[in-house]
Amino acid sequence: MIAMPTLDVNDADWEKWSVKFDRFDAEKTGIAYKEGYKYQLDRDYLVVIPITLDRDIYSDFICLRSDGLLRIKKGYAWDGPSGPTIDTRNFMRGSLVHDALYQLIREHGLDPVYRETADQTLRAICKEDGMTDIRAWWVYEGVRFGGGAAVAHDNPVLHAP
Repeated sequence: MIAMPTLDVNDADWEKWSVKFDRFDAEKTGIAYKEGYKYQLDRDYLVVIPITLDRDIYSDFICLRSDGLLRIKKGYAWDGPSGPTIDTRNFMRGSLVHDALYQLIREHGLDPVYRETADQTLRAICKEDGMTDIRAWWVYEGVRFGGGAAVAHDNPVLHAP
């Protein structure tokens, strides 16, 4: 076991510091995490997508304005291209936007009717980034066939130790 350093902190200082943590539980020393992520965004990314809404959607790392401006914030983690494929540069931006849109559907109230638009957006971005037409078609068909499961569930929260 790693020895923890002794801190010279009085109870009043500790109380001021600890109120910043809304879910802090002193009885639990483990961590909570999710598997399935390979990449993490190093700076904010903004793109206009063909989804317009009657309201804005905000989450910790994703903002979709009603006018279609999508902002994915620095620190966002995603798994990159999924399925029987390889992670290539012309697939990364599309996979980022696609994963963010699927997450908005799963967790933050974006209507599932937009799943097809998310899939079409993936194909369009991949083609913009130089992916061949045939591969972009294959990617699109793959998410149309297998993407429903990704919208239906989120990665479970795991705990350690």
